[in-house]
Amino acid sequence: MPRYRDLELANACYKLMHDLVQVKKGESVLITTDTKPDFGIIEEMAKAAELLGAKTMIAYHSTPKGYGALTMPYLPDPLKACVDQTDVWVEMNDQWLLYSPIWDKAVTNGRTRQVMLGGLAVDQFVRCIGEVDLEAQLKFQDKLAGMTKAARHMRITNAAGTDIEFDNDPDRPVTNEGDYSLPGGHFLIGQIGWAPKEETINGVIAFDGTISGGGDAELGFLEEPVKYIVEKGRIQDIIGGWQAEKLKAYYAQLGDPNMYIAAHICYGINPNAQLEGCTTEDERIWGSTQWGFGHQGSCYSGGAPRNAVSHIDGICKDCTIYLDGEMILENGKYIHPELAELAAKLGK
Repeated sequence: MPRYRDLELANACYKLMHDLVQVKKGESVLITTDTKPDFGIIEEMAKAAELLGAKTMIAYHSTPKGYGALTMPYLPDPLKACVDQTDVWVEMNDQWLLYSPIWDKAVTNGRTRQVMLGGLAVDQFVRCIGEVDLEAQLKFQDKLAGMTKAARHMRITNAAGTDIEFDNDPDRPVTNEGDYSLPGGHFLIGQIGWAPKEETINGVIAFDGTISGGGDAELGFLEEPVKYIVEKGRIQDIIGGWQAEKLKAYYAQLGDPNMYIAAHICYGINPNAQLEGCTTEDERIWGSTQWGFGHQGSCYSGGAPRNAVSHIDGICKDCTIYLDGEMILENGKYIHPELAELAAKLGK
């Protein structure tokens, strides 16, 4: 019996394994999932990996409560033991193993290519991978990543109240999601991320899309902006309506000072992404920025991870971005001439 969009999904899964992950014959591929994602996606990914000659295993387990290190008490020992013993690990978990101790170990072992696709449904998987022009996408991302790497000072604003400034560290990596062929941590295409110098991050971050962090931090769509007041890279206050109060209480409940420190900022640049309440897709809506606080992975620090018990992400829509005083994005539209030309080829 045919399943919903099964042909389009099969194409997207093959594109993931062949074009992005570049699975090779004889490699080990591990796919992890809890009980919430659509298992049909996991099956199609496994078929694509097998078709390419990989040795594939699916690890299916009950859904933890929370993200990162908070998942560890819920995970079976065999899962903890195997994630860093594979060439490729694709994570489909709704409650992320991302930023957990076992994730840190896997992405720093010099072998494992870890790809985080947590929570994607069939339509999201198809449009954000299968229907993206990879050649045009990567040209746009490469240009924007290079400009960001070269920028020393940045300012970001949006209509919801964001007005934040910071300096970049030229020695830290700028992740450019589109080539998963090297060991380390990777994410859904359509995102560029980095960690500014924490002590230089000052201002207001106004989230007006979604906020996700597992547990009581899984706020989903925001009824009104949730604002972080940030000084020297650390949250000083969280203001807004009832959702802001709930999030503030969750931070306090975690009792970890490192949760209040900025971990990364990312551009959202997937031309097909929509704001639907799935963080993996929401973070990539065009013209947005996304901030993460808490655990900082080595892919952002450029060295050892900065540990925290969890990680909380939020989306700022329709941003305006200045690189060293030059506006490149205005209210969610790229206006820098070279970026605008490349964006047009993606329909943006």
